Amino acid sequence: MTRRAVIAGIGHYLPERIVENAEFEATLDTSDEWIRSRSGIERRHFAAEGETTSNMATKAAQNALADAGMTADDIDAIVVATSTADLTFPSAATMVQAQLGMTKGFAFDVQAVCAGFVYALSNANALVASGQADKVLVIGAETFSKIMDWTDRSTCVLFGDGAGALVLEAQEGAGTSDDRGILATDLNSDGRFKDLLYVDGGVSTQNTGHLRMQGNQVFRHAVEKLASTAHTSLERAGLGAGDVDWIVPHQANIRIIQGTAKKMGLPMDKVVVTVQDHGNTSAASIPLALSVGKARGQIKQGDLIVTEAIGGGLAWGSVVLRW
Repeated sequence: MTRRAVIAGIGHYLPERIVENAEFEATLDTSDEWIRSRSGIERRHFAAEGETTSNMATKAAQNALADAGMTADDIDAIVVATSTADLTFPSAATMVQAQLGMTKGFAFDVQAVCAGFVYALSNANALVASGQADKVLVIGAETFSKIMDWTDRSTCVLFGDGAGALVLEAQEGAGTSDDRGILATDLNSDGRFKDLLYVDGGVSTQNTGHLRMQGNQVFRHAVEKLASTAHTSLERAGLGAGDVDWIVPHQANIRIIQGTAKKMGLPMDKVVVTVQDHGNTSAASIPLALSVGKARGQIKQGDLIVTEAIGGGLAWGSVVLRW
């Protein structure tokens, strides 16, 4: 028998404020058509004044716990993927722990920008597989609206705020690719590409800074690296592209999503797409898409899912799991 980390529940949270593309036309040299044609994005959600990453993460976690039929008292650990934590420290995860009323276990953040949730899921899987935790809340949450340069039309129209969460629960499997749960992971990074996607502020500069991106270069790396990491995870699980029921990718740009699916030899009707409604929510995008995909009736128990993401660092990776 093999100890597997199985998804027991999932949920998400989106801020109330919805920002349509047309709203940017008053302040930027852009248009709804320009944004849609280059990114596939139609709208996104922005956090309200005073609404923080930990607030949104907590609400997504509560929804995931309800879906799993659990309470915070059942959870052993919380892993939050975010690049926009409320404070420099303590971690957003410990704030979520407090807001949930959880007084045992442990909580920590993972920072790998848009690849953050894949990294968090891989770390949570290791906690479960090693026996260090039986039930883990894995959350992706971001308030990227706080780090946008609102004069830069190439970036500020792309990002949104939100949170997604899932509960991983230890279950015994047969040790085959038919098991439910996480079957394989693959993580990568290459710090030589820092200048392609970064924030020009932080502790060393004593200011928050703004997101900076060389979009064309990121696109060039994204399709190749995402397809490659997905194939690696599938191989580690003893599976191939033909076994995949759904790709649930990082929702950054529809052209990247389409390019990756094509390179993997899979049709778009096997891809869960939410970028049109949420924009790029960084570490929140994969759990958001998983939650929406389940709510739509796309994702069903037993489905084989590949998730993959790339973000600043550059950092990228993938997870293969059976729902």
